[in-house]
Amino acid sequence: MKQEKLTHFTLISYASTAIPLAMLGLPLYIYLPTFYAQSVGMSVTIVGLILFLSRLTDVFTDPIVGIYNDRFQSRYGRRKPFMLLGSLILTGSFYALIHPPEDHMQLWLLIFSMLVYLGWSIVSIPYLAWSAEITSDYHEKTRLSAARELSTILGVLAALLIPYLYGVSASADESLSLLYSAFLVALFLMLPLTLMGIKESSVQPAKHVTFREIRIVWQKIPSLSRLQSAFTLNSLANALPATLFLFFVELVLEEESKTGPLLLLYFASGILGLPFWTMLAKKAGKQKSWLASMVLASAAFLFVPFLGSGDLVLFGLITFVSGLSLGADMALPSSIQADVVQKIENQKV
Repeated sequence: MKQEKLTHFTLISYASTAIPLAMLGLPLYIYLPTFYAQSVGMSVTIVGLILFLSRLTDVFTDPIVGIYNDRFQSRYGRRKPFMLLGSLILTGSFYALIHPPEDHMQLWLLIFSMLVYLGWSIVSIPYLAWSAEITSDYHEKTRLSAARELSTILGVLAALLIPYLYGVSASADESLSLLYSAFLVALFLMLPLTLMGIKESSVQPAKHVTFREIRIVWQKIPSLSRLQSAFTLNSLANALPATLFLFFVELVLEEESKTGPLLLLYFASGILGLPFWTMLAKKAGKQKSWLASMVLASAAFLFVPFLGSGDLVLFGLITFVSGLSLGADMALPSSIQADVVQKIENQKV
């Protein structure tokens, strides 16, 4: 593993793939359900149920992808072939998803949404795991994670802006087609930069691990269980406002036309806050910095229940403050996770 300070080229090369992945995430969660409900004519309930079932398959596929990727060996490394394969599955499946046939639409949505999530896992799991192998330095891992998450925010901002710039934001099917084309261009440019710009370290394939050995690891590394608990609670806390955001703006604030600008404000605020959290993590520690960001976001959201129709400025302020925490929330947890993984490897439990 590299011990020296990572070059800007390494940071850019690694982080670049996060841009197309983020660009595809927004249409998948925002435009796709609307497309199948309005343009295709399926029930909103059925669409939601199918997408929920598809997403649920990650519980089974993610560990399998992780296990096989850790054991995989080739002349090109173990991360790169998986990322390339996953990108092919992802691009083909999403194209099929936005071009459904006239018959058997529910089955079509189920099959290809499952394949999209599978392709996503095959790309993202090796991609995220790779960061722990590029450097073993405590602070460089934070820089690497910060660069990746900055690219993620840039990808989300691009996905938000492109439909508005082309004047198709009101049409789910046109937005999906446009964003899919933009995703293909970004993937074609960015993925090769990651695959060819970074050399994989020589790592021994992972051995078979039993459930007993996993239990021993959890007992000997208490920070692992604490981190898992923090991940779970934080993910739940993030999922609730993310799910209700559009409904809140439309039904409570009655400002549906301001949804896009508010989302832009949120992610732009995240970019502004990212350098601060990276600096704070270096001085105060990653755990304390992550905790501080949670407290800041929670304090901001305390005022949301008191808002009503027309309180756009106040909600914009809350969006900005909570967005500042986004930088920490995206960069620090994965860096802490890489530290824990390295600790486990060093102790050889």
